Amino acid sequence: MEETAARRAAEALIKEHRTGVRFHTESGLASIPDAYDVQDRYVELLRAEHGEPVGYKVGLTSKAMQTFCGIDHPIGGVVLSKRVHESKAALRIKDFGRLGLEFEIAVRIKSDMPETAQTATTVENHIEDVCAAIELVDDRAAEYANLDVRSVVADNSWNAGIVLSNFATAWPNLETVLGKATRAGSPIGEGHGSDILGHPFNSVAWLNTQLASRGGGLKKGQVVMTGSVIKTVFPTEAATYAFELVGIGFVEVRVA
Repeated sequence: MEETAARRAAEALIKEHRTGVRFHTESGLASIPDAYDVQDRYVELLRAEHGEPVGYKVGLTSKAMQTFCGIDHPIGGVVLSKRVHESKAALRIKDFGRLGLEFEIAVRIKSDMPETAQTATTVENHIEDVCAAIELVDDRAAEYANLDVRSVVADNSWNAGIVLSNFATAWPNLETVLGKATRAGSPIGEGHGSDILGHPFNSVAWLNTQLASRGGGLKKGQVVMTGSVIKTVFPTEAATYAFELVGIGFVEVRVA
């Protein structure tokens, strides 16, 4: 996308978030690369308030969600430093257009990843540690029946922050690891690492390829949110949500 058009679209997104405009299809996005062009400009504008990029999120990591959105691949977004929270973070629903919680496996990169095709096996050589995580998404009350995935990508794939448990330097088989989410102590869903593209490291491999296609790649110290093991939960009232990744860690967030 032409630079001026991408910048104008990014500026419009900033204004929409500030004024509470409901999510809608953005005009002028002819392709997924166009959408990432806008995302790049949008993230640049966000940095003044929300800090420097420290990692990424990967979304639409299940075949069901990809089919629903009419694509055959995941999508990515950027995580900014001031949007990274420790477990037991307190959030206000009113600070988001519509807050969603996604219960995920996060990894931290140990060494720069080559800009060549990776597999779950080769990715593991570049993983420092792993943790339980909750992604904060803001879909601005999107209408899912008419969802335009290019517009989601442009809007930083809806990432509004992440909440992390302590990182574990040793972990069980991530394909079979069980993740259990609760609200006020009551179960709301569970899933396994295999629900994330067959293995969470496949998600990391996809992301590295996506970054390489735009002249980048995963770097040492970056955090990657690999995708949710259950469908998104949208809090409507005060409650504590928790996520246990069995054998790895426990994270919670308080919503009011």
